[in-house]
Amino acid sequence: MASQKRFRQGQILKLIASEAISSQDELRRRLAQIKLRVTQATLSRDIAELKLVKTAEGYKPLKPAHEDGAQALPPLARAVREYLLDVRPADNLLVLKTPPGGAQPLAAAVDGERLREVAGTIGGDDTVLVITPSRAARTAVQQRLEALLR
Repeated sequence: MASQKRFRQGQILKLIASEAISSQDELRRRLAQIKLRVTQATLSRDIAELKLVKTAEGYKPLKPAHEDGAQALPPLARAVREYLLDVRPADNLLVLKTPPGGAQPLAAAVDGERLREVAGTIGGDDTVLVITPSRAARTAVQQRLEALLR
């Protein structure tokens, strides 16, 4: 069983290295073409275990930033310029719009900054929800993000 898992995960890494695969469904179909049938749940676990992130160019492995194995996070300024399309305030929340595949890298960059005004983020495919403890904190984060766009 473990050898099947290693083989399947190896095939996933080969596929994402050789072509732009932008969804789990597309990855599942490509695996089926090479006679590997997997459920969405299994594929989701494999993606998490392989530490794959969804980017504008498709799934990519997260690269270590340091020799100690810490994961690289995109710097906030670069991620904002590359992915942020629109900022929409909603009470103590910020809704950040990105191109498809841009939400997870942007959410990771916001999380990586460890801003005291941010309680957490949720990154989908093209939307990031930034949760703050108050409207004042939301305004501070919004101003910082908008300043990085200039």
